[in-house]
Amino acid sequence: MNIIIGLLTGAAASMGLGGGFIFLIYLSAFTDTPQDIAQGANLLFFLPIALLSLIIHAKNKLIDWKIIKLYGFFGLIGAAAGSIAGMYIDASLLRKLFAVLLIAVGIKEIFHKNKEKTPESK
Repeated sequence: MNIIIGLLTGAAASMGLGGGFIFLIYLSAFTDTPQDIAQGANLLFFLPIALLSLIIHAKNKLIDWKIIKLYGFFGLIGAAAGSIAGMYIDASLLRKLFAVLLIAVGIKEIFHKNKEKTPESK
């Protein structure tokens, strides 16, 4: 089962579809992995996949480097703040906050309407 989860989450992550999010859900909901340990494992999982994906996407000219500079800068600030906050939040509270996030994302996706027209829909 672990091999299948690794392959699926790796493929999803390399396409920018939230493979790490799936991995984190798997670890925290279907194994006995504590939330804070699952988050750490997710970060280690993300690094090699992100590097490989970055190389492939850059080679195919699929990256807008101007956007990356802006979001990257603020993303680093957010990552630092989140890491610091995570050290002070109890693991059980962190697990509950994660559950609330999952529910909110699920509700948003249920009621989200895609306003952007794709070439197939014309």
